[in-house]
Amino acid sequence: MSEQPAVTSLGQLRSSGWVSIPVKEEIRRNAVARIRAGEPLFPRVKGYEDTVLPQLENALLAGHDVIFLGERGQAKTRMIRSLTGLLDEWMPIVAGSEINDDPYNPVSRLARDLVATEGDATPISWVHRDERFGEKLATPDTSIADLIGEVDPIKVAEGRYLSDELTLHYGLVPRTNRGIFAINELPDLAERIQVGLLNVLEERDVQVRGYKIRLPIDVMLFASANPEDYTNRGRIITPLKDRFGAQIRTHYPLEVDIEVEIALQEAAPLVADGIHVEIPTFMAEIVATLSHLARQSPHINQRSGVSVRLTVSNLETLVANAARRALMHGESEVVPRVSDLEALASSTAGKVEIESLEEGRDEQIIEHLLRTAILTVFKEHFAIENLRNVLDAFDEQAVVSAGDDVVSADYVKLLAAMAPLAQPVQQLIGNDASPAAIASAVEFILEGLHLSKRLNKEAVGARAQYRSR
Repeated sequence: MSEQPAVTSLGQLRSSGWVSIPVKEEIRRNAVARIRAGEPLFPRVKGYEDTVLPQLENALLAGHDVIFLGERGQAKTRMIRSLTGLLDEWMPIVAGSEINDDPYNPVSRLARDLVATEGDATPISWVHRDERFGEKLATPDTSIADLIGEVDPIKVAEGRYLSDELTLHYGLVPRTNRGIFAINELPDLAERIQVGLLNVLEERDVQVRGYKIRLPIDVMLFASANPEDYTNRGRIITPLKDRFGAQIRTHYPLEVDIEVEIALQEAAPLVADGIHVEIPTFMAEIVATLSHLARQSPHINQRSGVSVRLTVSNLETLVANAARRALMHGESEVVPRVSDLEALASSTAGKVEIESLEEGRDEQIIEHLLRTAILTVFKEHFAIENLRNVLDAFDEQAVVSAGDDVVSADYVKLLAAMAPLAQPVQQLIGNDASPAAIASAVEFILEGLHLSKRLNKEAVGARAQYRSR
């Protein structure tokens, strides 16, 4: 953050050459500069480069208010909050103003009186762009007073008349004057309250009951809604919907590799003294593929969606279980294995709505999705015919043990004893992999061969044994 300008009075502001422009023009100007320079407008939003972001860029260039329609966990709020990066870093206001009054064109009674009295000596303060964002989660009990404003009884008790504009307590929208205001879950807002936003979107003013005043405000409005909620739980009144310039549909990541990238970006890193975490690509792909399969499963309620947060939580749980196992064995390298995937049942069950009439089927459905995810990723990395040598080694009565209680060093010994495994392991993780990474690759290959019906697997507790069919 750079230091705020040294200008402290209206006269100095005029002399500096600062020009006041509406917030939509300000955002448009900064968006144009970024697009022209080839810089992304939303660097931390991935997977929307060819779908959502072009529509959003069009809306910003056109100066439109926007409503995002999409299921949970589709970065709607993140995109809205990121828009503050398109505002100028510092903005001058009349000092003491509650609604960010423009020094050249004040709208509140306090600021108008101050400019009229002080003239060029009117004190100026500066607001950082991060403070020019207002947000409200729409709930059925949200009132006009919350959004627009109401009489402040304390100010009345101090001796002011009810007709005095100074008795107003401004709501969230006026307090975001010359900034960006967002309403999340707009259909949950009562219809009579939605009516109160009509003037904000069209006439660009707010009116407080009981007062013959009109406050022309400068605000860019964004809203979000779940399409299912929009049609069932609530609705956006037609006049309000008509006033939004753009309606943009968001979506979940279309490709597994994009979801992996998002999960790795968003997952909280596991940091502890003396341990090093490494997540193999194929393990992250399994976690992301699980979410993709859940979005296609008839056993999962698709109306509630399968959020990207599921992928993030599952990745964090996977790493946590691997860390717990490594710590118990005194290992410093934390690399998730297939045997750690069982821990995902707890983090998955709370984030999806499973539709099953039979009691106890939830765990079976999650387990089936997990096995399918492992097999899908395995087939993307290997062709069975290229693993014939590994299967031949099992035909010679080989039995391999795997699981939580098997240390990484045992997998390294297995690799030395079963030479055909070396080539596929190397294909997955390279030549100079750590023992923990080797253990992860071996378990993945063995489980993939089992799910491909090439090996038998006997599981007892945390231990599994693989043998020839």
